[in-house]
Amino acid sequence: MLEERVKQGLEQVILYTKAELVKLRAGRASIELVEGIMVEAYHAKMPLKQLATLSVPEARLVVIDPWDKTLLKPIENAIRLSQPDMNPVVESNFIRIPFPAPSEERRRELTRVAGKIIEEGKVKIRRVREEHLKAFKEKKEESEISEDQFFRQKEELQKMVDEYNKKLEEMAKRKEEEILKT
Repeated sequence: MLEERVKQGLEQVILYTKAELVKLRAGRASIELVEGIMVEAYHAKMPLKQLATLSVPEARLVVIDPWDKTLLKPIENAIRLSQPDMNPVVESNFIRIPFPAPSEERRRELTRVAGKIIEEGKVKIRRVREEHLKAFKEKKEESEISEDQFFRQKEELQKMVDEYNKKLEEMAKRKEEEILKT
């Protein structure tokens, strides 16, 4: 039961870190870059993914096809306001957003940002570990578990933490390759 709670906490860290890394634009187009943009539509703010079909027909192009064509201008304005570095091009019934290849300087900057995101994930993993270690110590002090059980649980916890740190390192390596490759 305790192992499941630890794993659940560590998995949440991995999912969060993955989501943050996806937001890094490394020259490849991704729907995740635009799907959450809030658009003023029907007298309310709505996420773009609820107003249009989003697709990536090419590696460096996102196409937005609004279901209601009267929303072309509001969608374009919302993209320009929320993502000033994007340059949406309005066609007759859809919007294209081209993503040029990043410069070498931009690639280095993206690599540093990815490193910071990974480090943030590692800090969160350490917090999960410390939280559970504290719980183990309290149980030991209250004689709910023996000294041997405490050290066994501590070892198991460290193995799980090492496993998840390794996953973060693999994610960092893949993202760095993606950034430098594009």
